[in-house]
Amino acid sequence: MKKINVKEKLEKFSDYWSPRIVGELNGQQVKLAKLKGEFIWHSHEEEDEMFWIVKGKLKIEFKDKIVEIKENEFFIVPRGVEHKPIAEDEVHVMLFEPASTKHTGNEKHRLTNNDQEHL
Repeated sequence: MKKINVKEKLEKFSDYWSPRIVGELNGQQVKLAKLKGEFIWHSHEEEDEMFWIVKGKLKIEFKDKIVEIKENEFFIVPRGVEHKPIAEDEVHVMLFEPASTKHTGNEKHRLTNNDQEHL
Protein backbone atom coordinates (compact mmCIF):
# COMPACT_ATOMS: atom_id res chain seq x y z
CA MET A 1 0.00 0.00 0.00
CA LYS A 2 1.24 3.47 -0.81
CA LYS A 3 -0.07 6.97 -0.95
CA ILE A 4 -0.06 8.72 -4.35
CA ASN A 5 0.55 12.45 -4.73
CA VAL A 6 -1.14 13.41 -8.00
CA LYS A 7 0.75 16.70 -8.39
CA GLU A 8 4.14 14.98 -7.95
CA LYS A 9 3.24 12.30 -10.48
CA LEU A 10 2.13 14.90 -13.03
CA GLU A 11 5.47 16.73 -12.64
CA LYS A 12 7.32 13.59 -13.84
CA PHE A 13 6.26 13.94 -17.49
CA SER A 14 5.42 16.63 -20.02
CA ASP A 15 4.18 14.89 -23.17
CA TYR A 16 0.55 15.08 -24.21
CA TRP A 17 -2.00 12.32 -24.85
CA SER A 18 0.20 9.62 -23.30
CA PRO A 19 -1.41 8.40 -20.05
CA ARG A 20 0.67 6.98 -17.19
CA ILE A 21 -0.69 4.28 -14.90
CA VAL A 22 -0.54 5.34 -11.25
CA GLY A 23 -2.77 2.73 -9.62
CA GLU A 24 -4.86 -0.37 -10.14
CA LEU A 25 -7.94 -1.65 -8.34
CA ASN A 26 -10.52 -4.34 -9.11
CA GLY A 27 -9.40 -4.70 -12.73
CA GLN A 28 -9.43 -0.93 -13.23
CA GLN A 29 -6.48 1.33 -13.91
CA VAL A 30 -6.07 4.85 -12.59
CA LYS A 31 -4.13 6.95 -15.08
CA LEU A 32 -2.82 10.49 -15.25
CA ALA A 33 -2.35 12.38 -18.49
CA LYS A 34 -1.64 15.82 -19.82
CA LEU A 35 -3.73 16.87 -22.79
CA LYS A 36 -3.40 19.70 -25.27
CA GLY A 37 -4.92 20.12 -28.72
CA GLU A 38 -7.33 17.67 -30.31
CA PHE A 39 -7.29 13.91 -29.94
CA ILE A 40 -8.90 11.59 -32.48
CA TRP A 41 -12.43 10.29 -32.88
CA HIS A 42 -12.64 6.89 -31.22
CA SER A 43 -14.77 4.66 -29.02
CA HIS A 44 -14.28 1.81 -26.57
CA GLU A 45 -16.71 -0.95 -27.47
CA GLU A 46 -16.60 -2.81 -24.16
CA GLU A 47 -15.48 -0.21 -21.60
CA ASP A 48 -16.78 2.98 -20.02
CA GLU A 49 -14.15 5.71 -19.59
CA MET A 50 -14.10 8.27 -16.77
CA PHE A 51 -12.36 11.64 -17.13
CA TRP A 52 -11.70 13.54 -13.86
CA ILE A 53 -10.29 17.02 -14.48
CA VAL A 54 -7.45 17.83 -12.10
CA LYS A 55 -6.46 21.10 -13.80
CA GLY A 56 -7.91 23.05 -16.70
CA LYS A 57 -10.96 22.50 -18.87
CA LEU A 58 -11.64 19.66 -21.30
CA LYS A 59 -14.21 19.49 -24.04
CA ILE A 60 -15.42 16.13 -25.26
CA GLU A 61 -17.05 16.25 -28.65
CA PHE A 62 -19.78 13.79 -29.56
CA LYS A 63 -21.64 13.48 -32.86
CA ASP A 64 -24.56 15.50 -31.47
CA LYS A 65 -23.07 17.74 -28.74
CA ILE A 66 -20.00 18.95 -26.87
CA VAL A 67 -19.61 18.43 -23.12
CA GLU A 68 -17.29 20.78 -21.21
CA ILE A 69 -15.70 19.40 -18.03
CA LYS A 70 -14.00 21.81 -15.62
CA GLU A 71 -11.56 21.36 -12.74
CA ASN A 72 -12.89 19.08 -9.99
CA GLU A 73 -15.58 17.68 -12.29
CA PHE A 74 -15.72 14.28 -13.94
CA PHE A 75 -17.60 12.77 -16.83
CA ILE A 76 -18.15 9.16 -17.87
CA VAL A 77 -18.20 8.32 -21.56
CA PRO A 78 -20.37 5.21 -21.95
CA ARG A 79 -18.99 2.20 -23.79
CA GLY A 80 -19.45 2.25 -27.53
CA VAL A 81 -19.95 6.02 -27.77
CA GLU A 82 -17.69 7.73 -30.30
CA HIS A 83 -15.98 10.80 -28.85
CA LYS A 84 -13.10 13.24 -29.40
CA PRO A 85 -11.41 15.00 -26.46
CA ILE A 86 -10.29 18.59 -27.08
CA ALA A 87 -8.01 20.63 -24.80
CA GLU A 88 -7.61 24.22 -25.96
CA ASP A 89 -5.06 24.81 -23.19
CA GLU A 90 -3.10 22.24 -21.17
CA VAL A 91 -5.34 19.97 -19.13
CA HIS A 92 -4.34 17.53 -16.39
CA VAL A 93 -6.72 14.59 -16.19
CA MET A 94 -7.17 11.44 -14.14
CA LEU A 95 -8.69 8.54 -16.05
CA PHE A 96 -10.46 5.51 -14.60
CA GLU A 97 -10.94 2.62 -16.98
CA PRO A 98 -10.69 -1.17 -17.17
CA ALA A 99 -7.15 -2.47 -17.70
CA SER A 100 -8.31 -3.97 -21.03
CA THR A 101 -9.12 -0.55 -22.51
CA LYS A 102 -7.22 0.23 -25.70
CA HIS A 103 -6.02 3.84 -25.82
CA THR A 104 -7.73 4.72 -29.11
CA GLY A 105 -10.21 1.85 -29.24
CA ASN A 106 -9.95 0.10 -32.60
CA GLU A 107 -8.47 3.18 -34.27
CA LYS A 108 -4.77 3.14 -35.18
CA HIS A 109 -3.10 6.56 -35.07
CA ARG A 110 0.31 8.10 -34.34
CA LEU A 111 -1.06 9.01 -30.88
CA THR A 112 -2.06 5.42 -30.07
CA ASN A 113 -0.20 4.16 -26.99
CA ASN A 114 -1.30 0.76 -25.69
CA ASP A 115 1.98 0.19 -23.80
CA GLN A 116 1.49 2.76 -21.06
CA GLU A 117 4.18 3.35 -18.46
CA HIS A 118 3.62 2.75 -14.74
CA LEU A 119 4.70 5.70 -12.58
